[in-house]
Amino acid sequence: MRNSIFFIIVSLVVAIFCFAEVGWAEPTNVTVRVISRDAKFIGDSMGGVKVTLRDAQTGELLASGKTQGNTGDTKRIMTQDRNRDFSLSTEDAAKFSATLDLEEPRLIEVTAFGPLAKQTSANRVSAVQWIVPGKHLTGGDGWLLQMPGFVVDVLAPSMNFKLKGGVPGMVELKANVTMMCGCPIKPGGLWDANRYEVKALIKRNGKTAGKVSMSYADITSQFSGILHVKESGTYEAVIYAYDPNNGNTGLDKITFMVSE
Repeated sequence: MRNSIFFIIVSLVVAIFCFAEVGWAEPTNVTVRVISRDAKFIGDSMGGVKVTLRDAQTGELLASGKTQGNTGDTKRIMTQDRNRDFSLSTEDAAKFSATLDLEEPRLIEVTAFGPLAKQTSANRVSAVQWIVPGKHLTGGDGWLLQMPGFVVDVLAPSMNFKLKGGVPGMVELKANVTMMCGCPIKPGGLWDANRYEVKALIKRNGKTAGKVSMSYADITSQFSGILHVKESGTYEAVIYAYDPNNGNTGLDKITFMVSE
């Protein structure tokens, strides 16, 4: 009998020391959403955004994944009046959710990279904050990050372009431009084509060779312009979209040959 009692006491002492060593981990829920600057959430339609949670002090990886869901309610995000507790998101708006087992408060860094379906236009944003065990970061929009940029895809010229008829001549420049969430741009639309500056910065043989203004091409999200070339050489066109109201900027580039 005494041996049994002794065994129980020893087991309890060992258990107490074990718990003291490993700590009392508490499940702590974190929801991360990524919203395109001046637009909607980045979700399935753009391949989502890669989200990584790390301990900001040790670098330990705590969770990773990608946002999933739709771009959210347009009216709620873009036009509805808001108070301090207003949430931009609805339940189906794109998000990444994770449960962290925290034993003590940790300074956590979240990093978002995307959109994953258009990595040539992808940007990276991050933020840091303290999270206390059992104090969930899920209320409202959760941990909300804003992703700057435009998705810009050069449509013309192609990389194997060759000017017909020699020089001088004309080269059509064309690009597709959307918000980072994939939201379309057109004149008079919610994302008004007349609001944005779209231009091509031209280099010839590595040296600056001028700029070309591009205008709406009568197709949703497409812009075009004409480059007049007078000399042969290797050309580079950097096509950018810029919003003068908030500084939002995105670009793509293409290199092509013009021969005699």
